[in-house]
Amino acid sequence: MFKPALSSEGVIRTMDKLHFFDQISIETPFEAIYSRLGYRQGITRLTGRQKEEIDSYINEAARFLKPKGVGRRVEIVKRKPKALELSGGIIFESSLLVSVFPNASELILIGATSGSDIITAIENCQKQDLTRGVVFDAAASETVDLCLEWICDYFNRLLKRENKQLTAKRISCGYGDFRLENQKIIYELLELEKLGVSLSDKYILKPEKSVTAVVGVIELK
Repeated sequence: MFKPALSSEGVIRTMDKLHFFDQISIETPFEAIYSRLGYRQGITRLTGRQKEEIDSYINEAARFLKPKGVGRRVEIVKRKPKALELSGGIIFESSLLVSVFPNASELILIGATSGSDIITAIENCQKQDLTRGVVFDAAASETVDLCLEWICDYFNRLLKRENKQLTAKRISCGYGDFRLENQKIIYELLELEKLGVSLSDKYILKPEKSVTAVVGVIELK
């Protein structure tokens, strides 16, 4: 497991309850990337040359990755059997959210992207070197997942001062009955266009390797 470290000064901006992370600095998650590629420690065997080649692709991918993120706290004002009503009149209709966050007083909406450069690099690899492209894709996927953990770690540090913490689980649009259409609400609340992310008419984030999620905030006992 790769522990995200808080970024250096000057890369976190707070605007109207929005926390923008212009540069997310994390260690390259080699182990997680290998796992995503299907390699299992103690089971899958690689020659020294094979490992050297994959490591070089991972390091190359890291040069194309430009991870950024954003987070926003939103109060839960009303709880229904199959919906959560948030401040500002926002309603998330989802029995899954209600069941996963039964004691939450707030939600934190988070979003992250690995940037567009890595997507262009992956597309170029598909024309020239499929193996390199597969490694680049795995590196981008693991990096953006780690960005979400990094953002959660950041908010947990803030919440600790209030005797609160985030729930262990987070939910993304399209999972269970938390419909993909909710992506539009989250996209607008997080102002993801400021990270260079757009939303298609089918509620898909672009560039690829851009993700959003919802996390609950609970009181510590």
